[in-house]
Amino acid sequence: MHYRELLAELESNADESYKCFHKKLLKNDAINVLGVRIPTLRKIAKKYKNDVDALLSFPDKYYEVTFIKLTAVSLLGYEDFIKYVDRCVSLIDNWATCDCFVPKCILKHREEFLPYIRRYAEADKEFYQRFALTTLLHFYVTEEYADVIYGLVKNSNTNYYYVHMAAAWLVAEMLVKQYDSAKIFLSENSLDKKTHNKAIQKACESFRLSDDRKNYLKGQKR
Repeated sequence: MHYRELLAELESNADESYKCFHKKLLKNDAINVLGVRIPTLRKIAKKYKNDVDALLSFPDKYYEVTFIKLTAVSLLGYEDFIKYVDRCVSLIDNWATCDCFVPKCILKHREEFLPYIRRYAEADKEFYQRFALTTLLHFYVTEEYADVIYGLVKNSNTNYYYVHMAAAWLVAEMLVKQYDSAKIFLSENSLDKKTHNKAIQKACESFRLSDDRKNYLKGQKR
């Protein structure tokens, strides 16, 4: 496979109206978007999952190329995935690529992957931290990992907008699935005001939380 082949395939699947729509969502004019829809990108990535080394050698001029690289790596088994994960995380420069990078192999290797999450969470880089938090959200929202989650959320740099939003999203999910411990965590007021309140807002928007719990949480806004 050659870069020009991949680019031609992407261009043949591009949609100008979707390009305009998606570019607005990304909120970053520096990102070049062709306008290929995500289901199509996933199909292409699946087709080339055995060509990861070739994919990773291609330029990251377009959002879609980077998306395919990360998606292809996310389809690998854990032992192969772990060889590429640092390189993949270094390529993330927007919330959409970050949130769609969900390597399911982590689920059966949560303990093994925790050191990576801690390292990304401690890096002073917006999308390293966001990837750490969204990975916790996808695979670690359990009683067993509650203390890990609260510790990493508490130490995240929520001055970064996309870290702030990921932290709030993660705490909201804990409020839905691990209400008792998340309630105690909120009561400690260890989050900055905007993230504390955003987490409550997001939790209260969920249909999975009872009205009584929503009313209580609304009373805990700062």
